[in-house]
Amino acid sequence: MAPATTAAAASTAPAAAAAGARRDPSRATPRTLHHRRPAVTAARPIGDAAPVTPTLDLSLAGLAVPLAAVVRGPLVESVHLGHLAVTGPDGEAVAGLGDPHARVWPRSSLKPLQAVAALQAGLDLAGDDDRSRRLLALACSSHSGEQRHLDGVLELLAGAGLGPSALRGTPDLPYGAEASAAWRAAGNGPQPLAQNCSGKHAAMLAACVAAGWDTGTYLDVGHPLQRQVRATVADLGSSAHNLTTVDGCGAPLHSLPLSGLAKAFGRIAAAPERAPGSAEAAVARAMSSHPEMVGGTGRDVTALMAAVPGLVAKDGADGVYAVGLPDGRGAALKVLDGSDRPRPAVVVALLRLLDVTAPALDELGRVPVLGHGRPVGAVRALLPDPLPAAPPPAARALPEGLL
Repeated sequence: MAPATTAAAASTAPAAAAAGARRDPSRATPRTLHHRRPAVTAARPIGDAAPVTPTLDLSLAGLAVPLAAVVRGPLVESVHLGHLAVTGPDGEAVAGLGDPHARVWPRSSLKPLQAVAALQAGLDLAGDDDRSRRLLALACSSHSGEQRHLDGVLELLAGAGLGPSALRGTPDLPYGAEASAAWRAAGNGPQPLAQNCSGKHAAMLAACVAAGWDTGTYLDVGHPLQRQVRATVADLGSSAHNLTTVDGCGAPLHSLPLSGLAKAFGRIAAAPERAPGSAEAAVARAMSSHPEMVGGTGRDVTALMAAVPGLVAKDGADGVYAVGLPDGRGAALKVLDGSDRPRPAVVVALLRLLDVTAPALDELGRVPVLGHGRPVGAVRALLPDPLPAAPPPAARALPEGLL
């Protein structure tokens, strides 16, 4: 699930709120160690919490490399580490940084794959009409909660004979600042409808109705729809051994190697040419036709798809981003600290290395560092040219999943 202001965050203690208010505004992103470390024993659980495993595998950190530097004046102020994978038109990993096969939680970057699964289960949005494309793009979204997004969710539900009470997602406020302010001004609090994943949930419910499956348990990992999602993720990412947990919105979430996520996006983006009648092709056409439904006003993912015809992109929480190109190439990145601040600079630099050109790319890749309200530096991508070849995936034992 893409980052959003949660109901829990809205109820934090006043001291925490005051601390947030004192944050340096120059660190805000406009919305638009290389050694392997040993496993660390998990801390004793607090209250009812229980550790997932007795140790924490920190190999994700040990293999990370610098992806971007935050430069203020003449000095590097901080560095964002991470991993990057690039796959060729055939889906094979061809380049990467850090560990391109690192297993990650894709978070909301998984939504286009989940939408493919919903179509395969019977969701009736595969048509070429504008309504189908608009609502299918919404099914892939981490929307800002603008009126067009909320209306689209209600339209999706109504088409299946359902109302907003059928949504089982986590109650939340709209993700977009203006949308959230308007929502609260109307006297509304956190609701599943306003949560940024509600388009995905509405599409899942509509797929269940089409298939004749129970709608009250659609988030259960054993539900037929979720079994379909798991199979689709494994197929598109060519990864049969995926872990499963619960995403922030309440839906089952499946892990993928970073290279598998890149491959999946390449397959989706190339589908209109390679398999025009497929569910993957419908998703690609929907996202590229209606990027405003995938994100929203001022969102970098929306701006990028609007700028590059045929490109499919999706952001995810905790520093994940994936992109697919019409020729079948794909790329995925994971920022180790979970920040989305370096994302525009890194993604645009990566696209340039992949010979993608568009007039708007220069502007989209600018992430200024502010001092007293004016630029005094920038977030700069640190990608080498050319990118190093991707090594073969290393064999590694996987921990048990949560579900």
